[in-house]
Amino acid sequence: MSIIQNIRDKAAWLVFGVIALSLLGFLLMDAFVGKSGRGLLGGNETTLGSVNGNKIEYIEYQKKVQQYENQYQQQGYPMNEAMRQNIQEQVWNQFVEENVLNAEYKKLGITVTPKELDDMLFGANPPQDIRQQFSDAQGNYDANAAKAAIANLRKQKDNAMAQNFSEVYLPALVDSRMREKYASLLGNTYYVPKWMAEKTIADNSQLAAVNFVAVPYSTVSDSAAEVKVSDADIEAYISKHKEEYKQEASRGISYVAFSAAPTAADTNALRTTLDNLRADFAAAPDPAAFLVRNNSELTFYDGYVVKSKLQVPNADTIRNLADGVVYGPYLDSRNIVIAKMIGKRTLADSVKCRHILISNQAVPDSIAEKRIDSIQAAIKGGADFAALALKYSDDQGSKDKGGEYSFSSQQFGTLAKEFAEFIFYGTTGEKKVVKTSFGYHYIEILNQKNFEQAYKVAYLSRAIIPSTETENAASGLANQFAGESRNQKAFDETVAKNKLTKLIATEIKPNDIMIPGLGSSRQLVRWINDAKIGEVSEPVNIEDKYVVAVLTEINAAGTMSVAKARPQVEFIIRNQKKAEQIRKKIGTAATLDAIATATQQTVQHTDSIKFSAPFIPNIGQEPKVIGAAFNKANQAKISVPIAGNGGVYVIQSTNVSAMADGGVNPDEQRNAQMQQMRQMSGFRSVESLRKGATVKDERAKIL
Repeated sequence: MSIIQNIRDKAAWLVFGVIALSLLGFLLMDAFVGKSGRGLLGGNETTLGSVNGNKIEYIEYQKKVQQYENQYQQQGYPMNEAMRQNIQEQVWNQFVEENVLNAEYKKLGITVTPKELDDMLFGANPPQDIRQQFSDAQGNYDANAAKAAIANLRKQKDNAMAQNFSEVYLPALVDSRMREKYASLLGNTYYVPKWMAEKTIADNSQLAAVNFVAVPYSTVSDSAAEVKVSDADIEAYISKHKEEYKQEASRGISYVAFSAAPTAADTNALRTTLDNLRADFAAAPDPAAFLVRNNSELTFYDGYVVKSKLQVPNADTIRNLADGVVYGPYLDSRNIVIAKMIGKRTLADSVKCRHILISNQAVPDSIAEKRIDSIQAAIKGGADFAALALKYSDDQGSKDKGGEYSFSSQQFGTLAKEFAEFIFYGTTGEKKVVKTSFGYHYIEILNQKNFEQAYKVAYLSRAIIPSTETENAASGLANQFAGESRNQKAFDETVAKNKLTKLIATEIKPNDIMIPGLGSSRQLVRWINDAKIGEVSEPVNIEDKYVVAVLTEINAAGTMSVAKARPQVEFIIRNQKKAEQIRKKIGTAATLDAIATATQQTVQHTDSIKFSAPFIPNIGQEPKVIGAAFNKANQAKISVPIAGNGGVYVIQSTNVSAMADGGVNPDEQRNAQMQQMRQMSGFRSVESLRKGATVKDERAKIL
C-alpha cells in the first residue's frame, strides 16, 4: 500500500502491523525451536486433529490460514503453492504450540491482563509499528493519538481491518508477551558458578603436543568380506539409536511425465496472431482500451519510465521509436509482445515535495475546497507551511514532517494520478491546489533531481500457452501409457519398451502440496495417500505436463526401515568394522614405532592441538583424539587405539602447556554461558513439551 493510499485510510498501518505482530509468535517460536477427491469437509468430518485431546477444527484452522495468506499478499509476497504449504505448516505448528504452551501458562499462572495490554499499546514501549505511526518528527510517541485511532477502529465492527486488529493483531501481541514471560521464567533458572567459568577459561587456553600414528579407514578395502554391512547390522545399529533415526510418515513414487509445454508451432501461431494486430495497435487512439479488448497480459501504465529504468528486451530499439510507431512481435521470456511508443519527455528520477491534504471523505466537498483555498491564501500571505500541515493536514503520514515526501519515478503509478503528474511534470518551486480521490491537496515541489529522457510505452503482451492440439497429444500419450501400465511390473516394462524416462519422488508427506521435482498437486498427493504399493495412477495434469505415477514405498511414522536407513548408516558401521580390522593389525604392539611398522604408516608429530579447537591441523575434525591429547594417562604411555572420523589413531602426548588467555574475564565468561543457556531454554522446553504431547494430525483426510 503506497504512502498516498495511507492518506485515505489512516488506519492502514494495521495492514503492516497485523502481519508483523502475528508473525512475532512465529519468530518467537523459531527462537524456541532454534534448532485427497473429497468434499470440502470430507463428509461429516470437521476436525483436523488434536493436541492432548484438544480438537483443532477445520473452520478455525482455515480461517487463520486465510488471514495469513491475505496478509502475505498485502505485503507483496507471491501466493504460490509453496508459500501456501508453508503457511499451512506454520498455522498447524502454531496450534500445536499454543495448546502445549497454554497448559503450561495455566499451571504457572502466566496471564496478560487488560491493564497490561493497554500498557503494551500505549505505555513507554509500544509495538514498533504503532510507535512509528504515532510519533512526531523527534521520535516522541503520542499515546493519546494512538488511543483515539484504535478506539475509532474498534467501533467499526464490520470493517475487515478492525476484525484483523481484534482477531489477529491483539491475540498475537498477547501471545508474544506470554511467550516472553515463559521464556524469561525458564531462562532465569539457569546459573553458572564462577569456578566453572574459570575452569572453562583454563581449559580453553591449553595446548598439547603429541606424537601419533594415524591409520586411515581407506587402508581397508570396502569390498573386504570382514567389513560387509548386512541388514542385521543396520537393524541392530538403528535399534540402539532410535531417536536419531525417527521419521515422519511419508510415501514415494516413480513417475513418467509427458510434456504439454507449448511447442514451436504454438509459439509461431501466437506470433502470427499478434503480427496481424500490429496495424490496429498502431492506429488505436486509446491504448489502454485496446490492450483490454485484446486480452493483453500487461495493462497500460499511463506514466513515463526514465531511460535507466526501462529494462525490457530490445530497449534500445523501443526507445528510438517515433510516437505512435510499434515494434514487434518479439519474445519476452514466455510472452510474445508488441511495443508501441506513446510519448517521450524529460523527467526527474526523484522528487521531493510537501503537501497539505484536506480530505473530502468526512466533510462535504465544498467545505474541503474552501479550507484548502484558505490554506493556500494563508501560505501566500507568509504563513508557515509546516505549521499549517501539522495543524490541518489529514495526511497522518506526513503532517508531523511538515507535509514532506520524497518519491522516485518508479512510484509514479502508485500515486494518485493528479498528484503524480503535478509533482513530476511541474517545476521546482511551483505550488498548486490539486484535487484527487482523497480530497484537496495544496502541493509545493521542493526539489527535482536526476533528469533523464523518459518514455511512455504500451505493451500488447500474450503468454505462450499450449494449443489444444498440444494438450491433447500429451494427454493422449499419458492415457495410453496409463492404460498399458496397470501395475508396477507393467509400468516398468512399458517404460523400457517405449524408452521413456522414469523419475522418482520420495519423502512425500500426507499434507504436502509440493512434490519434489514435479510441482504442486494436492490431487496427486491425495491419490498417493490412499494408494497401495504397485498401484498406478490415472494421468494427472501438473503445470505443463501430464504425469502417471506408481506408488513404490510407504514409510510409516516411527523408526526408519533398514532400506531407508542404509544410505545414512552403512558407512558408519563399515568404519566400525574397519576400525576392528585395524586394531587387529596393531595387535600387541606397545610403541608408536612398532604400531607404524605393523600398519605400514609413519609416526607423526603435531604441537598445536588446542583444547578449544574442533580440529587437528592436517588431520581434520577428530574430537576423540583432541580429548585424548589432554588425558594425563596418555603422557606416560601410548593411548589405546582410538576410532575417529577418518581412521584409527594411537597417540602419546609429549607436552601439555597453556597459552595466554587474552585477559578473559571470568564474570563475563559466566554471563555469556548463562545467556547462551537462557536463549536455548525456550527451545528445549517447547521441544520437550511437543515430544510429550499426543498430537494427531489428520489434515490429510480433509484438506
